[in-house]
Amino acid sequence: MELVQFGCEDWLNVWEKSAKVDIAQSTIESMTLEEILELEPDGGKSFMANLMKEKFSYGWIEGSPAFKKEVAKLYEKIPVDNILSTNGATGANFMAVLGLVGEGDHVIAQYPSYQQLYDWPKTLGAKVDYWKINEEEGWRPKLSELRELIRPDTKLICLNNAAQPTGAILDVVFLREVSKIAREVGAYILCDEVYLPLNEKTDYAPIADIYEKGISTNSISKTYSVPGIRVGWIATQDAALADEFRKIRDYTLICTGVFDDAIAALILKHKEKVLARARGIVKENLEILKEWVKNEPLVSMIFPNDVSVSFVKFNQLDPGKTEDFAIKLLKEKGVLIIPGNRFDLPGYARIGYCTDKKTLCEGLRLVSEYLREYEN
Repeated sequence: MELVQFGCEDWLNVWEKSAKVDIAQSTIESMTLEEILELEPDGGKSFMANLMKEKFSYGWIEGSPAFKKEVAKLYEKIPVDNILSTNGATGANFMAVLGLVGEGDHVIAQYPSYQQLYDWPKTLGAKVDYWKINEEEGWRPKLSELRELIRPDTKLICLNNAAQPTGAILDVVFLREVSKIAREVGAYILCDEVYLPLNEKTDYAPIADIYEKGISTNSISKTYSVPGIRVGWIATQDAALADEFRKIRDYTLICTGVFDDAIAALILKHKEKVLARARGIVKENLEILKEWVKNEPLVSMIFPNDVSVSFVKFNQLDPGKTEDFAIKLLKEKGVLIIPGNRFDLPGYARIGYCTDKKTLCEGLRLVSEYLREYEN
């Protein structure tokens, strides 16, 4: 078994601590513990008093009843017993693929998207066909191409909705068509759903509710603004499949931790307040991003639909120099972005526009400044 380097994560591991102005992250501005506790009517005093008396044992192995109950509220068809806590959505994706895919299996993966969704199956020996996204389609793949890729022995279709790094959303009508195609051959669908769209008018639903063989993975990290506790989950209608994931979980995780579980349950308990905060940040910062693109002739963008990740196109930059530009931007201006070649899309860059307003404005200003200084 040989894993390929995780392009996005490797970039951040090397460069993020050097940044003075970080506009690379895809989390909606992270909450402090103080902000989290303020979600409670008493400022978290009762919560912390109870936690101080809690024994820090392994706790609830699959996630506490409080946590699982709150996660179940996010779905219409998923029983509490079919929800398992994980080490972020990355842990959930890892577990799902490991539970379904083996040597010689056929997998179709939305591409490019979150790299784990296509390179991890490949590492396990699967034949992975890429279902390519198209800029002219708003960064969505074409259903006609999925119909050409599907085979009688297709085991799994891997999706990212909303998608990394483009922010593109696959709506319910689209997902029903994907499910219909998968159902014809009995394929499972795994969908990483960490970038929850915040526009309430968006026609969006988790794949686990849409399709009986759908597997939804999610976490507290992105839209819910708390990546520091590393809590995610996996959800499916299929009880037998959930049991299979339980077995793998015992080999890879055991538990997510008493403190992390308690914070995750608290966040989800107050999800309406958390999402209202997130909507405010997205709304204000997206306007700043749109204004920058409007007034910057050297860039263009298909704007995200109220999700926390955006993907900018450098109109006059040699695509082969995307990473060189990003490195020199960091070294000379202190600004961190993620070059698109780390997502197999050179000529673009991921901009995490949901950081604090001051950082975003300064970062965009310096990107414009350096676009005129950089020797292509």
